[in-house]
Amino acid sequence: MNDSPPSLTHFDAEGQAHMVDVGAKTETRRVAVATGRILMEPATFAMVRDGSAKKGDVLGVARIAAIQGSKRASELIPLCHPIALTRVAVEFALDEAAGAVDCTVTAETVGRTGVEMEALTAASVALLTIYDMCKAVDRGMRIEGVRLLEKQGGKSGHWTAA
Repeated sequence: MNDSPPSLTHFDAEGQAHMVDVGAKTETRRVAVATGRILMEPATFAMVRDGSAKKGDVLGVARIAAIQGSKRASELIPLCHPIALTRVAVEFALDEAAGAVDCTVTAETVGRTGVEMEALTAASVALLTIYDMCKAVDRGMRIEGVRLLEKQGGKSGHWTAA
């Protein structure tokens, strides 16, 4: 049994940052699910819910932004591999009692490295887009809880958040 703590894979033996070599890994189906939430004033929530924001369909634009963001994760995160996504699904849930919009993104690929960063980037970009489209009426919105919920595939197998 190996009792040594896990190491950070983006650093070599000398502590220099590098892109992880995934060339020898097996291609498998990989899935990641990420989530996050944006909280807002009741009037702002009503505009988003009703589609009456001045800039248009906030959630429709945020969905497209999330998909675009997932495809650009490797351009934003220095050591992230560019990967061919096979699916990106974006879902929004409205929580009127909390004045919140929850965003859940599922990203998939068949490849040698996971899609966690793509899913996390997509959720973040969706929430930032909602903020951008609504900031004229509510600058106090809060984005919170962006996190990975689940990942499947690869050597480490299936993982779910506690």
